[in-house]
Amino acid sequence: MKDEKTLAYINLFAILGALPYLCELDKRSAQLIEGASISVGFAVKGGPSATLFFGGGRCRMAPGTDRCQVKLPFGSCAKFNGLIDGTVTPIPSRGITKAGFLTGTFTKLTDRLTAFLRPAPGALEDPEFFRISTALMFHVIAEAAAQTANEDPIGQCSAASIVDGIARLSIRGGPGAALCCRDHKLLTVHRSPEKCLSYMEFQDMRVARDLFDGRLNAIAAVGLGQVRIGGMISQIDNINRILDRVAVYLA
Repeated sequence: MKDEKTLAYINLFAILGALPYLCELDKRSAQLIEGASISVGFAVKGGPSATLFFGGGRCRMAPGTDRCQVKLPFGSCAKFNGLIDGTVTPIPSRGITKAGFLTGTFTKLTDRLTAFLRPAPGALEDPEFFRISTALMFHVIAEAAAQTANEDPIGQCSAASIVDGIARLSIRGGPGAALCCRDHKLLTVHRSPEKCLSYMEFQDMRVARDLFDGRLNAIAAVGLGQVRIGGMISQIDNINRILDRVAVYLA
C-alpha cells in the first residue's frame, strides 16, 4: 500500500521536481517557457512545500513558498496527489491574476513531462525520445529514493540500517546522482560525486531502461555484469530495498 504523505513528497520533489531536467534535456519544453518569468509555489498542509522558478527557458525548484508569485495551497496530501492524477484543480491563494500561466504554459509543460514519463506505445523507438525519457526516469527514481527513505514507514526501516556516506547511482555515458546518507536520512544530489562510499552503475541507457520498466531482473543484471556495484555493499543493499519500495509508488 502507498502512504499518501510519502506519495505527496514524491509527487512534488521527484515528479514535478523533474521539470528542471525536462527543460534542460528537451528543446521543445525549454521553448515553452522561453519568455516566462514567474514562480509557482505548492504548499501542502501536513506535507511538503516547494517553489518552481521559471525564467529564460530554464526552471529550478527550491524548498518553501516564501518567494513564490503564485501560491497553490492544498488542504491535505491526498488533495495534492489529486492534482498530479488530474482529479483536483487548485485555486491560487496568491497571484490569481497570473493563473493563465498555470492553465496554459504550465499545463503544456506538465503534459510534455507526462509524455516522457509514461510514453505511448512505440514512442521509445525514437532514439532521442528514448534518451530523454530514460534520463528523466533516472532523476525521478533517484529523487524518489530519498523521499521514500525519509517519509515512508517501510523505507525508513531500510534507511535505519544505512551507514553515513555517499552512494553513487549512475548510467555509464548518461546521468549520475549522489545519495547522501547521514543519520539515516537521504538527500539526493543530481550529479555524480567525486568520491563515494558505494556505487551502482548501469552498463548503458538500455540496461537502465529495462530495469526501470521491470523487463530485466536486477540480480541477474549484476551477475551478467550489466550492473556494477561496489564499495560498502550493505549500503547499496539497503538502498536497493528502498528502490523496490519506490517502484510501488511509481507504478
